[in-house]
Amino acid sequence: MKIAGIIIGVIAFFGLLAYLTLGSKNQRVEVCVEFNGRTNCRIASAATKEQAQRAATDNACATLTSGMTEVMACGHKPPVSVKWLN
Repeated sequence: MKIAGIIIGVIAFFGLLAYLTLGSKNQRVEVCVEFNGRTNCRIASAATKEQAQRAATDNACATLTSGMTEVMACGHKPPVSVKWLN
């Protein structure tokens, strides 16, 4: 009896974890940024449009920059393009 309850609890926990991780990301966007003459595009998803756009911008800037100062400068520039995918 105890083992069955533990197994059901573990399954419920992983189900909830999957739902919270995957289910709430309903905004998907592709953002292209330019920094120091180079352009990079990344896709991200999140619960809100603002969060999705920020995540895609941060990911795109991460490969174009080196150091926190450049990451911040890149992230504050307007994107070259923003394309909503859903």
